[in-house]
Amino acid sequence: MRKHIFKGRVIDVGTEEVTLPSGVTVTLDVIRHPGAALVVPLEGDRVTLIRQYRHCAGGWLWECPAGTLEPGEQPIACARRELAEEAGLQAAELHHAGFVYNAPGYADEKIHIFVATGLSPRAGVRDHDEVITEVRALTFDDCEAMVARSEITDAKTVAALFHARRFVVRE
Repeated sequence: MRKHIFKGRVIDVGTEEVTLPSGVTVTLDVIRHPGAALVVPLEGDRVTLIRQYRHCAGGWLWECPAGTLEPGEQPIACARRELAEEAGLQAAELHHAGFVYNAPGYADEKIHIFVATGLSPRAGVRDHDEVITEVRALTFDDCEAMVARSEITDAKTVAALFHARRFVVRE
């Protein structure tokens, strides 16, 4: 049984009484989310990341372009839209690389990960609530070093870089 607490623009917060596989019944705080798509723009051994302001994180984060699914929107369409809006790119091909759950202890947000290849410039209009100051192509080695130094701290981006590495063409 679900008790509704709050519905925002994107999320729906409530409590749910559930019976766990162990047979124990508990009340959980649950956030329902429509899902999202993330895209790793890949050119050779370089990925394009954006530097975006995130209020809840208290500052600027390096991230892969990503966004929330619109009602009825397929994840691949969302990935194409976000690639244009946030990175100013379009892709000849989008490869589904996997998915991750952002915070499965309390939220059902499923983030589909795509790798974009055959990149070319495309003008996109950013959402009014997005502040992106930089779009930068980095090698996987650069990204790994940035993760190790806690310069890339966005969990979905760290997971996506792991998934995308297998798409690098080795010569």
